[in-house]
Formats: sequence, C-alpha cells, structure tokens
Amino acid sequence: MSALANLRALTPQQRNAVIASYLGWTLDAFDFFILVFVLKYIAEEFHTDVPTVSVAIFLTLAMRALGALIFGLAADRYGRRITLMVNVLAYSLFEFLTGFSTGLTMFLVLRALYGIAMGGEWGVGASLVMETVPGDSRGIVSGILQAGYPSGYLLASLLFFLLFPVIGWRGMFFVGVLPALLVVYIRSHVQESPAFVKRQQQGRGRPFLTVLRGNIPLFIWAVLLMTAFNFFSHGTQDIYPTFLESQRNYSSYTVGAIAIVYNIGAIVGGLFFGALSQRIGRKRAIVIAALVAVPVAPLWAYAPGPVLLATGAFLMQFFVQGAWGIVPVHLNELSPDEVRGTFPGFAYQLGNLLASGNATMQAGLAARWNGDYATALVIVAVIVAVIVAALSGFGYEKKDVRFGTEEAEAPDGAMHRA
Repeated sequence: MSALANLRALTPQQRNAVIASYLGWTLDAFDFFILVFVLKYIAEEFHTDVPTVSVAIFLTLAMRALGALIFGLAADRYGRRITLMVNVLAYSLFEFLTGFSTGLTMFLVLRALYGIAMGGEWGVGASLVMETVPGDSRGIVSGILQAGYPSGYLLASLLFFLLFPVIGWRGMFFVGVLPALLVVYIRSHVQESPAFVKRQQQGRGRPFLTVLRGNIPLFIWAVLLMTAFNFFSHGTQDIYPTFLESQRNYSSYTVGAIAIVYNIGAIVGGLFFGALSQRIGRKRAIVIAALVAVPVAPLWAYAPGPVLLATGAFLMQFFVQGAWGIVPVHLNELSPDEVRGTFPGFAYQLGNLLASGNATMQAGLAARWNGDYATALVIVAVIVAVIVAALSGFGYEKKDVRFGTEEAEAPDGAMHRA
C-alpha cells in the first residue's frame, strides 16, 4: 500500500492524534525559532552582542533534557494526552512572558524555563502518535510529525517577514502565546494512546531506571546519535538567519523569504524520507539523506546571490530534515514499551543538551574569523552529516516492531543490527 493510501486508511481518532501531535511540535518550533530571527535586535536593545544573546539558544536546548524527563515520566504514569495539554500550556506561557523581559538576565531565565516546557513536547507527542497509528503508516506519519519542526520555522519566518517591522521583537514573542489554543482541540478531539490504556489495565510497569539499566548500550547509542542529529539540524538552522543578516547584509524581507523557501524544502524532505524509510528501512534512508547533504553545503553557504543561496538552503534542509523525518518512528520502535513516553524524548533531548553549545560555538568562530559565518556553518554541517550516517548505518533498527509484545520489550542484545 502507498504512503497516501496508508494515510487515507487512518481512522478519525488516529488522524486526530496525528494532527494534534503535528501541531504541538509545529507551534513549539514556531515559538523556538522566533528567537533566531531577532538575536541581532535583542542584542542591540540590551546593549550587548549576538554571541552573548545566543546563550539563550544554548539554555533553551540544554534545559530541554530536563523537560523531556519530567514530562516523559508524567506521560508514562498519567497518560500522553493530559501531559501533552499541560506541556503546550507551559511553553505558550513562557514564550508570552519572554516579551516582557526588562533585561538580559530576565530574558535568559525565561528562555531556560521555556526550554524545559519545549523539551517535553516531542517525546510525548511522538509516543501518542506511534502507539495510535497502524504499523504500515508509521513511516509517512513520522515524516508528518517531524515536518512540524520546519513548519514551525516556516510560521516564524512568515511572522518575521510580514510583521516584524510593525510589532518588533517583543511583539513576536507575544504572538507566541497563540499555541495555547491547541489545548482546546486536544481536549475535545484526541483520545489516549491505546497501548498506554492497555498497559494501565494490565498494571503499572517497571520504573524508568529499571528498564534503562537493561538497555544501556541502546540508550548510549541513541544519545550519541541524537547529539549528532541535533548538531546537524541546529548547525544548519539557528545561525543561518544571522549569517544572512550580518555577513550578507540582507534585509529582514530577504532573510524571511529565504527562510520560507528552505523550510518548504525541509517539510518536503521529511515527508519524502519518512515514507521512503517504510520501504527501504530506517537506517538506510537516514544514511542516504545525511550523505547527500555534504555536496550541497558549498551552494548553501557560498552561493553569490540570494536566489542561489535560497536554492542551496532548500536542498540542504530537504536532506537534513529528510533524515530527521525518520527519527520519531525510529526511536519509538527502538524504545521499550513500558517507557515509550520517556525513552525517545529523553534520548533526543540529552542529545540536544550535548549539542546545545552549537549556536554559541558557531557565532564565536564567525567572530574570530572576521564575521565569516559561512565557513563556521559548512564545517559543522559536513562533519556531522558524516557522523550521523556512520552512527545510523552501524546502529540498531527494529522496523515494524509490534508495540505491546515481547518483541517490543527485547533488550538491546536481542535487537537486529544490520
């Protein structure tokens, strides 16, 4: 059955779960990426420089691991649905409050609190979806779910393109409260994960740490993989608007337009490779996407004009987010049943923690190289693309594992390594 046929075969309840989780990640990413467009302007208002303000990105990414653990444990104990609602309300509130920052310290504290709330959403939403949809739809649904990230970036790009000259950086954060409305949809249209309900009926499972001790090699590998993946995505996204503004001296309209183009590429790439992974396997699809990003890097960073830069950026994000489109299904299939609300998101966000200094590192390298952001971007992109391919290619895979069975509970030693 084709990917589109698999989507059409979803029941209304399954579709609602996909929509809610996709929108949750979209709006979460929207709130996060507002910041990357306004680093320069916040630095000017608080009388500092971009590398200093970029610490806010570091804090947000670093605190996401704590959020993934807190909200993941809550999802495994109380359910995915209620935890997702609390999560969305939390990140919307802290985003709104950011707009009231009176100085750099207050701004950084609020971004750290936002990071905790942001850290929970992906793992909770992904487990809800993957436990709800049929096995043969997981690939394309994974692509849809992960496409929420560039979709959020696209919304932030549109907001910056259309309204920044009118509302300024504070107004952009105020708009970030709107995702709270998603809670109404979740409450009225989304049901709890069938797999979670079944486990609750059978009795509460083992604690997270107990399950983790039986899967240490898998968990370490997953954290390393997600560290490389987060360098891959944040290393090609977070400082790119600053590169366009500061090194190329493009206006907010040109920067916004290029960002719109490359986020469309990211969405298409996530959908394409997510669906492809259902046919050729998770690992193989990730390896292909990561390696093809390498020859695209020079066009993405060194092209002489905005049109060619936009073309390179479209292709780069097509392959970067193409690889990422497989991550939700890959980590959820590898996760033990009892801790699926916690395991994928915690591994993902620990990787984020280890990669959280990326923006500050790239900004620092650019400052050392007389404002050469392009070279800092290319070095990171090429190195981590190869690492993502290597870790994926020699790692684990449990494609099409049946949730709620002994197969899903097998420790890492019983897993298939191709």
